[in-house]
Amino acid sequence: MISLSIHKPSQRLPRSLILPGLLLSTAALLGACASSTPPPTTQMAVADAAVQAANTPSTSEAAPAELQLAVNKLALAHQAMNDKNYDRALYLAEQTQVDAQVAQQHAQSVRSRKAAQDSEDAARALQEEINRKAGS
Repeated sequence: MISLSIHKPSQRLPRSLILPGLLLSTAALLGACASSTPPPTTQMAVADAAVQAANTPSTSEAAPAELQLAVNKLALAHQAMNDKNYDRALYLAEQTQVDAQVAQQHAQSVRSRKAAQDSEDAARALQEEINRKAGS
């Protein structure tokens, strides 16, 4: 329970306390009003699209764990939507987007490393051929 004390006009609050007090009161009131989150339909659609974009054969091969994590979180987000737990659905949808991007980036990294290794192997083979021809 909040107790209020009445101040006599001669007992003014310092200005340094008034603004923070008003801000805290406003934040508390807004927090109480904003407790019901609307369905995060846009975020869910973005999460669906992110998983769909990440779900390629190359990502499945190069980053299966990361992709599976995104797929699992998306399923949990859909379940939270069905349960009308919109805070959880929003959180999971945002996590799904990040996990799908991580899967794509990891797969790209694996492909880049393989391409670099192939280039090094080709350069080494070419150098060996040049050395062999120069020695004969």
